[in-house]
Amino acid sequence: MKKVFSLLIMLAGAVAAFAQYPLHGKIVEKESGQPVANASIALSGNRNTLSAENGDFHFSHLKEGSYTITISSIGFKAIRETIQVPSSFPVSIVLERINLMLQPIEIKGVRAGERAPFTKSSLSKKEIEKANMGQDLPFVLNQLPSVIVSSDAGNGVGYTGIRIRGTDATRINVTLNGIPYNDAESQGSFFVDLPDFVSSVNSIQVQRGVGTSSNGAGAFGATINMTTNEFIEKPYAESNNSYGSFNTWKNTLKAGTGLIDGHFTVDARLSSLKSDGYIDRASSDLKSFYLSTAYFSGKASVRLNVFSGKEKTYQAWNGVPESLLKTNRTYNSAGTEKPGEPYENETDNYQQDHYQLFYNQDVNDRLSFNVAAFLSRGKGYYEQYKASEKFIDFGLPNILIGDSIVSSTDVVRQLWLDNYYYGGIFSLQYKNKGTQWITGGGWNRYDGNHYGKIIWSQVGITKDYQWYDLDAFKTDFNIYTKLQQKLTSNLEVFGDIQYRNVGYQLDGFRDNPALFVNNTYHFINPKAGISYTTQNWSGYISYALANKEPNRDDFEAGAEQQPRHETLHDLELGIEQKNYTFNWGASFYYMKYRNQLVLTGKVNDVGAYVRTNIPDSYRMGIELQAKWQAAQWFHASGNIAFSRNKVKNFVAWYDNYDDGSQKSETYNESDISFSPSVTGGAVINFMPLQNWEISFLGKYAGKQYLDNTSNKSRKLDAFYVQDFRTIYTLNKLLFSEINLVLQVNNLFNKKYDPNGYTYSYISGGALVNENYYFPMAGRNFMVGVNVKL
Repeated sequence: MKKVFSLLIMLAGAVAAFAQYPLHGKIVEKESGQPVANASIALSGNRNTLSAENGDFHFSHLKEGSYTITISSIGFKAIRETIQVPSSFPVSIVLERINLMLQPIEIKGVRAGERAPFTKSSLSKKEIEKANMGQDLPFVLNQLPSVIVSSDAGNGVGYTGIRIRGTDATRINVTLNGIPYNDAESQGSFFVDLPDFVSSVNSIQVQRGVGTSSNGAGAFGATINMTTNEFIEKPYAESNNSYGSFNTWKNTLKAGTGLIDGHFTVDARLSSLKSDGYIDRASSDLKSFYLSTAYFSGKASVRLNVFSGKEKTYQAWNGVPESLLKTNRTYNSAGTEKPGEPYENETDNYQQDHYQLFYNQDVNDRLSFNVAAFLSRGKGYYEQYKASEKFIDFGLPNILIGDSIVSSTDVVRQLWLDNYYYGGIFSLQYKNKGTQWITGGGWNRYDGNHYGKIIWSQVGITKDYQWYDLDAFKTDFNIYTKLQQKLTSNLEVFGDIQYRNVGYQLDGFRDNPALFVNNTYHFINPKAGISYTTQNWSGYISYALANKEPNRDDFEAGAEQQPRHETLHDLELGIEQKNYTFNWGASFYYMKYRNQLVLTGKVNDVGAYVRTNIPDSYRMGIELQAKWQAAQWFHASGNIAFSRNKVKNFVAWYDNYDDGSQKSETYNESDISFSPSVTGGAVINFMPLQNWEISFLGKYAGKQYLDNTSNKSRKLDAFYVQDFRTIYTLNKLLFSEINLVLQVNNLFNKKYDPNGYTYSYISGGALVNENYYFPMAGRNFMVGVNVKL
């Protein structure tokens, strides 16, 4: 495959030598004549770019002819013009400002600006649309640096996972329009609860490392910020329909009114996704809607977002045992405790409803503020068939049947979660010449109720018997202030400090109902950096400190084994060069952890395996990126990351089944689990015709260990996967635009497993490893028809 790619690149270089022309231009504001930065510029033939800080833009390797150019920027009227290539003079584009307060300033509070000294990547609406074929959000982000994604069902529909720099979802801060999304208890983000949400997302920013201060869960490796609050001036309607392997269907309807009477907009989406999944019985039935209405008046705006997701997925979170991985990769043990056929309703069922209300106000040309209130309502359960469950575990006595004492029975149980998550955010923003200052923050509260029901029992338990009912509460308050100051035309300094207060009140656990927790944490998180830009070069260096509270499950360690909070020191250093035909960048990071919580295999005082604080661990690496526009019809981009991820003086514990004790083993330095030393991604795009795009997408991840022992018998093998995508666009044929899409995932049918877990124990005097894996599907496809009216 490497030879094929090399040949393609050589051919592209040869063709690029033929007569082709550049196109230079500048975008300015009509009223003031000032340049417009970061305007989106689309050229017919699937060519896209953004304007620079001085308003300049450039396209290279264009054939002679007529082109349609479309320019849009938030707060300005979009325009479309026809231009001729070659052009003797730079093209001048004048944008007229719309007299409405349109900029979603709630996003500015938590995102890193273009020249902020943090390591970041962004996806535009067009890039999101290309990658959105019904798979969950992590798969849309798959080509970003240091990202590895996985899927319980094996095809990206249903429960999915993401790691960034080896950091899992419980350590990645996620916000939706600046509002925190992470689950308050586990601190993870379950995107299955918002199916097809990316169809309403207009842009995504991913900050790697601690990043700038945000609302919600502490960022301990990355932040993901999504925005849906886009102003669309013209009415629109759109239908996206896809079908693919494993009987996967995606149907999406989107529509918007455009600006009504100069003040109102309404945008809506309705989605349905269904799939049988690659893994046996790993089916998904997902539904969602999104509704946003806004009122604009002069320098103020009010917006209400209401969106909801409902999911029913057959459980596939047990993984495939290593003994079956080569002979039965789709094996699913869920539901098999039932005699005969697997239990048909071993499912996860959950609905999540979101309400967001925003008020934005421009006080004058320099000062603006926003406030927002939100409510997230979640309720659902997962259902399981459990064989030979002891009555004592449900708080019940044994029963007498005839002359026999019966101590256990088969049951069908439901574990319920019923919660409310509510609060507000705010930011006050000042910008004047070389000064940008933001003060913001938020408060939120989580009220969660956990309870369990027996809906069927073979003997001895009445229907709907409830054996536990526990409450959990969490409050989170933060306030931050950020200052970015231009010292010279090239040099800027950045400072950011955040205070965060977190309070837990946990009224018992399912397996430890008498354990009550009432903890409060006070965190101060400072950040500082310097950025330098000159012509087409830019660089930065920054330091950030982050603190993070334990998860709910960590507190079940027992009254004498309570976890401590974690601390992360993050140093980031980056350099980038942008030219018309070639861009490249490099970033270095050093992330040092204190008291990182990890699984060691040690049991607590109630016999459960929990995470334990380890004093010293670190991640260090370099991330390289490049993009090459070789010709009008060819461009390539790629990234590769090399890292070292180590834990020092790690103690692993193993159960000794021979005598009931535990045995420990100490490692002076070992690899952090799920942290490959090499990851990479590459995209090659061909445009053989003006409206036809062909893409090859590659992803590589080095070997990963399933625990922190660097034991080769407990690891995930390295993998390289190649995907293929082609999009053909029909313009003005019955509809405004029709996109015909074909995507083939895992083009060369590789068998790979990006996720798993392990359990080790001593039996018969020997150490036994029980490894479980989450395989991804072999070659599979999706075809789609997207129609824009």
